Amino acid sequence: MTALLIRDLALAVRAGGGFGLGLAFFLIVTVLVPLGVGPETLTLSVIAPGILWIGALLACLLSLDRIFALDREDGSLDLLATAPLPLEGVVAVKALAHWITTGLPLVIAAPALGVLLNLPSGGYLWLFLSLLIGTPALSVIGAFGAALTVGLRRGGLLMSLLVLPLYVPTLVFGAEAARRGAAGLAVETPLLLLAGISLGAFALLPFAGAAVLRINLR
Repeated sequence: MTALLIRDLALAVRAGGGFGLGLAFFLIVTVLVPLGVGPETLTLSVIAPGILWIGALLACLLSLDRIFALDREDGSLDLLATAPLPLEGVVAVKALAHWITTGLPLVIAAPALGVLLNLPSGGYLWLFLSLLIGTPALSVIGAFGAALTVGLRRGGLLMSLLVLPLYVPTLVFGAEAARRGAAGLAVETPLLLLAGISLGAFALLPFAGAAVLRINLR
């Protein structure tokens, strides 16, 4: 498991679509929003939590198609399917590698980019915590979507259409937790719901992803 994780981390960084691309996209979204909605600080402070969460969600989408595509192209996925390592573990490890190379840098960068959107001072900690709790769900849901479309040529658009509706609860509760934190309101309920989504996704979706991988590899 550890060797597979190290290999996927190395491939993600070497093949692109990891740290740099997601962060660059996140930065572009954050810079363009004030240009589109205007420089009013009050408006930006209200929409900042939602915009930052949407930017992080879309940045995670950029590299989802690479989770299994590279292994499919070089035949490694067939070897992994017949290896002693359970296929459910393979899906979980690949989701973890995607989060480390894509989700975690976004979590770290989000508070700094919040300055560009005039995020209230009370919202930085809760934005960081909500992304830290919620982005693992984005990665594991994305791994499930990548498993669904692994056998399709140019299945990236279809995968995005399949995954985006599953992202909605994570987006709603994550942005709500950050918004409440910025407004000085109680954040326990959305954070607990967000944690439940992440834990439930990691408990169930590796099994679903492994099942659809077995079907696609037949």
